[in-house]
Amino acid sequence: MNQNKLQARDFITIGIFTAILWVVQMVIMYLGFLSPFIVAGYAVLIPIVTGIPMMLYYARIEKFGMITITSVIVAILLFIFGMGLTGAPICIAAGLIADLIAKSGNYKSWKKTFVSYGVFSLWVVASYLPLVLTADSYKQSLLEGGYDASFVDTLFTLVTPKTYPVIIVICFISGMVGAVIGKAVVRKNFEKAGIV
Repeated sequence: MNQNKLQARDFITIGIFTAILWVVQMVIMYLGFLSPFIVAGYAVLIPIVTGIPMMLYYARIEKFGMITITSVIVAILLFIFGMGLTGAPICIAAGLIADLIAKSGNYKSWKKTFVSYGVFSLWVVASYLPLVLTADSYKQSLLEGGYDASFVDTLFTLVTPKTYPVIIVICFISGMVGAVIGKAVVRKNFEKAGIV
């Protein structure tokens, strides 16, 4: 049996932690109804808060493909929840590159895990793409969906083609911060997995 091939237990692990990731980020996204500043802050909040469950996930990853599959599932969920397919390439690419980075450290290097999660977290910026690429139609859909005009105007002032590169950088840094916090919380799991 090929030890590098994903087995049933690996897919179970993928399913469990992808579900946890999605539920936690959905809670944060629902907070966005309170303020457009929270929506703009997803790039900080989601990578940091999901850092804990994701570091638990990383402590269980030993084979290539697990992080990539998670990113594919997230891309599908983003589509289902109305974000369209525009962000799918970014989401999947972030997962694949994060997987390759972690693999380059044999899934045992903390430095590689640290950077890997920063890259993986870039899936969050995919959810902003409708605001950047299809601003007019997306703005209209939000207004028709019942959002207050001042809420929408503020959001589209915060997330623009000019601020988008900054949001990407902030998201990457927040991912690395989330990795540090997550590792501190689940240190015993890292020690058990031999990640140094």
